[in-house]
Amino acid sequence: MPKFSYVAMDQKGKEQKGTIEVASQNEAIGRVKEMGLFPTKIVEVDKVGEKGAKKAAGSGAPKGAKKKGVSINIKIPGLGGGVKSKVLTTFTRQLATLVDAGLPLLRGMRVLEKQERNPTLKSIIGELALSIEGGSTFSEALAQHPKVFNRLYVNMVKAGELGGVLEVVLNRLSEFQEKAQKIKGKVIAAMFYPVAVMVVAVAIMGVLVVIVIPKFKEVFAGLGEGRPLPGFTLFVMGISDMVRNNMLMTLIVTVSVVVSFLMFIKTKFGRLVWDKFLLKMPALGPVISKVAISRFTRTLGTLVSSGVPILQALMIVRETSGNVVIANAVTAVHESVKEGETITAPLEASGAFPPMVISMVDVGEQTGALPEMMMKIADNFDDEVDNAVAAMTSLLEPIMIVFLAVIVGSIVIAMFLPLIDLMNGMGGSDGDKD
Repeated sequence: MPKFSYVAMDQKGKEQKGTIEVASQNEAIGRVKEMGLFPTKIVEVDKVGEKGAKKAAGSGAPKGAKKKGVSINIKIPGLGGGVKSKVLTTFTRQLATLVDAGLPLLRGMRVLEKQERNPTLKSIIGELALSIEGGSTFSEALAQHPKVFNRLYVNMVKAGELGGVLEVVLNRLSEFQEKAQKIKGKVIAAMFYPVAVMVVAVAIMGVLVVIVIPKFKEVFAGLGEGRPLPGFTLFVMGISDMVRNNMLMTLIVTVSVVVSFLMFIKTKFGRLVWDKFLLKMPALGPVISKVAISRFTRTLGTLVSSGVPILQALMIVRETSGNVVIANAVTAVHESVKEGETITAPLEASGAFPPMVISMVDVGEQTGALPEMMMKIADNFDDEVDNAVAAMTSLLEPIMIVFLAVIVGSIVIAMFLPLIDLMNGMGGSDGDKD
């Protein structure tokens, strides 16, 4: 019986390699799929090249191997090109439109492959089409690219295939992505102004501290006539000297603080503390909270209404929540539902959801209309995100202006205090002569 070496991806996206003895390549593909893996390369190994087969298990490219049939190469986004969420959203909408219009899925994929401009996504669409031609389902083909199509995407498509409503699910998925992209764009646009002001403030402070203040110091050294400089001026000059004389150390300390912070928030405890702070912080906290609740309700509502089982949907929602506090609440909900209890109790216990959300979820659960109620909550919070973003922007604008004025104004005042003292001294000496 011939041997086949395979390279496959597991459900977590990790590469698995090995060899199996089966009668044909199609049987090899089926056997690998039965193992819960998604084959990316399967080649027959000659009896003479068994050493090459062993090497294939380690490298995925056996020497002395006889290749037949399927050879699928996956490009992982981030290594040689990525797929942005906006590009993926456009692809999903176009595919939904084509399938809804009655075009066969494979033909629709070929049409989209021809017109796609993103090289990474173009290559992936071609590989999806090859997988479908080889007998794989659309969801199985998508699962071979976990870095591009997350579990939410794959499971919704799988539910649509099982229910025979793929075009409906694709439309729901595209609507979900479009609304998520819209909210993300609003938050980014709202954050642009304060970030721009902070960058300008740092640049101005750098110029003043490194270039302008030393020039004033030279002037004061020639005009002082033994008169002591004001304390505030000496304080600002001391900061300038410290930064100029220790620029390398200042840079190292700054980078160390940033790196330490990034490493801290990557830990389990650090991420929990940081996410709690984000939800509670002034101005930005309400926006982040509303975005997180909108994402949670829309994701869960979309999954359940598409036919994904509630426990599986909750696991996917937990992975895509983007906030540890919300993820912990979803975990508690999952355990509650698993034990046959309600959703509302763990949601209320988390403290992350307002009473209105708890009440609406409770009503949806009691009436059997939980998916519809979840979507209503999401739509409502999308509108609240708009209002919260507008309120945050209107609040941050004057705060940023005042902050910039205080920083720059303080440095300017510190530099002009000695000149004011000098002019007052000159005025006093002229009065004494008279």
